[in-house]
Amino acid sequence: MIAEAPKRIPLIGHALPLLADPLQFLTALPETGDLVRVRVGPVQVVVVCDPELTRQVLVDDRTFDKGGPSFDSGLDDFGDGLASVPHSRHRRRRRLAQPSFHRSRYENYARMMSGHIDTATKGWRAGDVLDVRTEMTSLSMAIAVDTMFSSALPAARLRQAVDDLQTFVSGIHRTMVLPGPVARLPLPANVRYRAAVDRLRRTVREIVAERRATGGDHNDLLSSLLLARDGDDAADQGLTDSEVVDEVLTFFAAGSETIAGTISWALYLLASNPEEYQRLREEVDRVVADDAATFEDVPKLEFTNRVVTEALRLYPPAWIVTRSVTADTQLGAHTLPAGTFVAWSPYILHRQDSLFENAARFVPDRWDDALHEQPHRTSFITFGGGARKCIGDHFSYVEATLALATITKRWTLELVDGERVKPAPSTTLYPKNLRMRVVSGGPA
Repeated sequence: MIAEAPKRIPLIGHALPLLADPLQFLTALPETGDLVRVRVGPVQVVVVCDPELTRQVLVDDRTFDKGGPSFDSGLDDFGDGLASVPHSRHRRRRRLAQPSFHRSRYENYARMMSGHIDTATKGWRAGDVLDVRTEMTSLSMAIAVDTMFSSALPAARLRQAVDDLQTFVSGIHRTMVLPGPVARLPLPANVRYRAAVDRLRRTVREIVAERRATGGDHNDLLSSLLLARDGDDAADQGLTDSEVVDEVLTFFAAGSETIAGTISWALYLLASNPEEYQRLREEVDRVVADDAATFEDVPKLEFTNRVVTEALRLYPPAWIVTRSVTADTQLGAHTLPAGTFVAWSPYILHRQDSLFENAARFVPDRWDDALHEQPHRTSFITFGGGARKCIGDHFSYVEATLALATITKRWTLELVDGERVKPAPSTTLYPKNLRMRVVSGGPA
């Protein structure tokens, strides 16, 4: 018998603690058991709180397939992108998308990243108070569109695509939590969301059609998707236009808000830990020769990379993920029948002192091989695992490292007094009320 989470209320289940403070509720679940049953109204989800059992869920994605209550209701607009495609079609799609993230392409991606980071941060002035999440989201969305389309979009069209993308990403969570009939009502927010998604899909379809007609490799993500062929099937003609559109929208959502959150959390953690911030400044001053970090600097920015990893551990963007059991199976000491909903959570594992010493503390050096024994590979699951591990993990690291280094080279950011920054669990885990003051330039 799988233990049930405490404080269930008749009819509504655990809805109140999940609404009031879902992160506190989740981090307390391991005290109840390795598997814990959580109820919200008539829906039941088995939450996995053990690293080895979580690994089993991640590795066996045939049995633990994409699905779950919020997943099924909120990801229709992704179509069959890698984030939502079922196991039966996932392997082929993964093989076709993989060349887009081959390391040989990262130098060009990084050049685009650096350009946008340079433009965004150069406009700041000492004394400015920044809404950090808004600034980083605008930056990461511009990078997502540019690395996907390169020179395919004129400036006005690029701005419209970024605006539509922002509406799309910010509206995903609402479509996931609202009942279907409510999400379809002609309310102003729903109308804006639908118009933005339709316009964004239309824009992507038009660009795909143009690229199909002209051919060639523009050294961007879209070119790679269009040119990809599945080597296991000589007759494979690659991705259809519809499949390409789905992958583009998936990348836009996964490659913008998640990275923005990572950079924002890193800046918050550094400002809250002055000694670590000073160490980052010293490394950036030593490594970054010019005013902005470049792709060549990334391998040398070792401490910066550890800061990014620690931010991802403490505040994983995908804080909880659901799966659907496709066949009766054994998980630990329990049998799960087909149709069971299962949830795994990086936030739960990453906050356990048994897996990470002083788990609640910001300790970038825990990722230094020379100083600490590395946590077991099953414990750090920010990017998932198994065949469905995030295909863009290296992309995220490069962008976050370049942004963090360039910001630190140019500026010092301080927390605004009186602001109570706290994690806001939405589609991703972002910092709420994170406002920072630009107080000076970086190290001389």
